[in-house]
Amino acid sequence: MANDIRVCEKCNHIRLKSIVPKLEKMAPGTEVKIGCKSYCGPCAKRAFVFINGRYISAPTEEEVLTKVSKFIK
Repeated sequence: MANDIRVCEKCNHIRLKSIVPKLEKMAPGTEVKIGCKSYCGPCAKRAFVFINGRYISAPTEEEVLTKVSKFIK
């Protein structure tokens, strides 16, 4: 079963150049989709990743990646 991973290019708490390769390495063969997720309130305060129907957030990019690893299929 494929993973559905999405990140917002406007999130102030992640860097696309660093998080996208890390997500692709965690879930080989998965296309990480980039675009606004209309999650602006939490996005302005914390790093977040949308994965398989869930919004996962944490104070930092590294912490959100740790949480995301539990939801990768």
